Amino acid sequence: MAKQSLRSRLFWSHLAVMAVGVITLVTIARLYSPRLFIVSLQRYDNGVMSIQRRTELLRGFEAAWSRGMVWAILVGGGAAGGLSYWVSRRIIRPLEQMADITRQVASGELGERVPGSEILEVQRLANSFNRMATELQGVEERRRELIGDLTHELRTPLTILHGYLEGLADGTITPQSGLYDRLAAETTRLQRLVNDLQELSKLESDYLAVEPQGFFLGPLLATLVTTFNGQGNREVTVELDCPDALPRVYADPNRVEQIMINLISNALRYTDRGTVRITSWVQDSRLYVRVSDTGIGIPTEDLPRVFERFWRSDRSRSRRSGGTGLGLTICRRLVEMQGGKIDVASQLHQGSQFTFWLPLAPSPDKAIQAD
Repeated sequence: MAKQSLRSRLFWSHLAVMAVGVITLVTIARLYSPRLFIVSLQRYDNGVMSIQRRTELLRGFEAAWSRGMVWAILVGGGAAGGLSYWVSRRIIRPLEQMADITRQVASGELGERVPGSEILEVQRLANSFNRMATELQGVEERRRELIGDLTHELRTPLTILHGYLEGLADGTITPQSGLYDRLAAETTRLQRLVNDLQELSKLESDYLAVEPQGFFLGPLLATLVTTFNGQGNREVTVELDCPDALPRVYADPNRVEQIMINLISNALRYTDRGTVRITSWVQDSRLYVRVSDTGIGIPTEDLPRVFERFWRSDRSRSRRSGGTGLGLTICRRLVEMQGGKIDVASQLHQGSQFTFWLPLAPSPDKAIQAD
């Protein structure tokens, strides 16, 4: 069976409805109009009019009715057909525009949008398409930014590795232990970048497993403070300020440890001397953790970009210290996946504060009642 366009289907469906109406009208009128006319004549002539005269009047009525019906069908059918075509065209026109714009979007012109329509259903379809196009445009922009940032981040260590290896190959650079340490550091940074990208991809695709449970956060914070203080940086100390009786938090211990390591490492990276303080408290059925430092700080206008991928407040400094620019992005995603939220506050040359909260674990009594 040959496929028909929607315009043809609408047009023929209107004509079919009109044809059914006309046939019904003609059939009923043909069957009952003469009889009703005769009944009316008998009511008003009181036996004066002869049968021949009645027959002539009936034939004249039928002839006039037939001519009137023919003209009514021709004029009414033509008007209805034209109106059907016009209505079908008005319905199809925005759909044809949407088809054209779809082809443009598919060819890469993501800025095109479907215009509004006075038809409610078509307007809903246009709104859905425009939202999809906007999302696609955002995805494409983020993809381009990611490729550009990733290319920028890979260029520096690859250039360093290529330069040193080329110098070692032609003998212009003397092999030294410090040189090999530098090459190893660059390869480690490349490996860290690849690992962070892989983990961020899993987070954004919801493939990274998060297994929340009730646990006490205090011992974990104390262990991290001891670990970071034992790394030998005497210019910066890591301090812990939290109550001894913190309630249990409902989160994944491994992911919380990962968040804390990223935040503490980030604070140490931007602090030459002073203190990195970890503070924790409970408020409104939430457990808050704050990592504050006395480092270089972040300009106020840059605060909204802190959690963006590959963003750095001091790019040259971050390269020397080995940061990938993905740690804070991973932190935000991990916190949100566990039902919490993370914020940042900072003043230039005075330090930064990263604060996040996680939900408290239900008490044993409430858990028993829930069971």
